Amino acid sequence: MAEGNGREMSTLYHVLGAKQFDRQELDELFGSAKEMEQAAERGGIQRYPNKIMSTLFFEPSTRTRFSFESAMHRLSGRVIGTENASQFSSAIKGETLEDTIRIISGYSDLIVMRHTEIGAAKRAAAVSDVPVINAGDGSGEHPTQALLDLYTIQKEFGGIDGVHIAMIGDLTYGRTVHSLSYLLANYRDVRISFVSPENVRIPTYVKQYLDGKGVAYEEATELENLAASADVFYQTRIQKERFPSLEEYSKAEGKFIIDRKLVDTMKRNALILHPLPRAGEIHPEVDNDPRAAYFRQAQNGLYIRMALIEKCLG
Repeated sequence: MAEGNGREMSTLYHVLGAKQFDRQELDELFGSAKEMEQAAERGGIQRYPNKIMSTLFFEPSTRTRFSFESAMHRLSGRVIGTENASQFSSAIKGETLEDTIRIISGYSDLIVMRHTEIGAAKRAAAVSDVPVINAGDGSGEHPTQALLDLYTIQKEFGGIDGVHIAMIGDLTYGRTVHSLSYLLANYRDVRISFVSPENVRIPTYVKQYLDGKGVAYEEATELENLAASADVFYQTRIQKERFPSLEEYSKAEGKFIIDRKLVDTMKRNALILHPLPRAGEIHPEVDNDPRAAYFRQAQNGLYIRMALIEKCLG
């Protein structure tokens, strides 16, 4: 997706949202990720020794920031950045996001940014002279997480067409669910079951997108009814920090928990995923079950992000 500003506009490749990917591009990206997995097992590859990636995170992160930084190091590049840009950048002095990006794009060859506001990545890309990767923008999207989720499903099942996935938990503020829904629309005969408390249902704009793509979906409030039929259980955290009030949070918290009893009713080859961190919604007793793939899923983030860096810088 060539979007940008200035002299490099025609050559810049930004990763801003899941809708920008079509099936061919996903196939190519997953092929590249497989190659990157092999390269990482060898300790990395000498690909970008003179390139610098900036990580600009206005929200806390462990997996996303570390996997991006590890990915750049595995590609022989260098990293500069801050894990708390809201406090340790000039934003606290009142500098606009646009001005921050204009400056940082002069210091680096790639910017990976997480922000509290929906649309922040697009604002950054509009003024940046280098590629921008959206590492999460508020409750909007998290395209790189969704890409690694999809890559995990393909690796575990050998394909994605025909999959029945149950997306569970905070579907209103859960940006990973939004992005993954958009990506799944590229595949045939996919069925999505949105399982959530009443006050955090999947947004209308996501359903409208799926309608336009002819994707079959349903909304449900009971997880047990799907346990024996779904192929993938995509559990998400109820995000306390995004709720407008403690009262609204209490209505949703603890409603859906994957425990041993539920897992015992799932298909033998079912897949349990979680973008992490978890906060009690998957019981630790499930961790040793071969269907629990969330730690393998997190590891796949390294390979997908290596492939994305290659696409942006290559």
